[in-house]
Amino acid sequence: MKLRKKILCSLLTIGTIASLLTGCGKKDSKTFTVGFDAEYPPYGYMDDNGEYTGFDLELAEEVCKINGWELKKQPIDWANKDNELNSGSIDCIWNGFTINGREDDYEWSVPYVDNSQVIVVKASSGITKLADLEGKTVGVQAASAALELLNDEEGQKDLADTFKNLQEFADYNTAFVELQADSVDAIAMDIGVAQYQISGRGDEFIILDEHLNAEQYGVGFKLGNTEMRDKVNSALKELKQNGKFDELAEKYGLSDMTCLEQ
Repeated sequence: MKLRKKILCSLLTIGTIASLLTGCGKKDSKTFTVGFDAEYPPYGYMDDNGEYTGFDLELAEEVCKINGWELKKQPIDWANKDNELNSGSIDCIWNGFTINGREDDYEWSVPYVDNSQVIVVKASSGITKLADLEGKTVGVQAASAALELLNDEEGQKDLADTFKNLQEFADYNTAFVELQADSVDAIAMDIGVAQYQISGRGDEFIILDEHLNAEQYGVGFKLGNTEMRDKVNSALKELKQNGKFDELAEKYGLSDMTCLEQ
């Protein structure tokens, strides 16, 4: 009986050592799940090959390479983003996500894009300034920064009160279809998305010179998740230093809007 126990103990010891040796040299790996709006170019969208891409998603991929993480791209209903984050379905919200007005709601990365909320109209509409929107129907994406701004007493609610209607859409692609069909008179949206949408539509649409506000984009993490936030911040700064950040910004036409510091 004692001999059998000794043999068993020896086998267990050998197995433990083998297990430790097998683990040597392996890099810790973690799945990094990014929640994003799949219809929000140039930050996140599906390309012609059916792949999710965009400035934010490529940036997230580079951050994952530095941190030894595996990127999981998780398209979400933007209006349900907080539930996704708080439930643990995603690790962060990363997709043209506005910091301003939400400073205390998330753990924020460093800001990396300066953005403005603007108004897009048809070039033939005769609308040239914000005051011309009085009595007009203005489209906006549900749960967006533009919607929050137009409902904010300290933002542009006074302007929104002059509209005939503020109509919400699930995504801006739909909003542009409605603008083209004259179902809405204007769209309130982020300038980066507006520029991207207009660039592929000829000279049919314009952005009003008068902007609604200025703001900054960051990566939003669940409150308390400072460890992951700090790792992302460190990686972003490394990407700025090695030139990869600027390379991606140029690729997506955002070079004039970036604000990430080294």
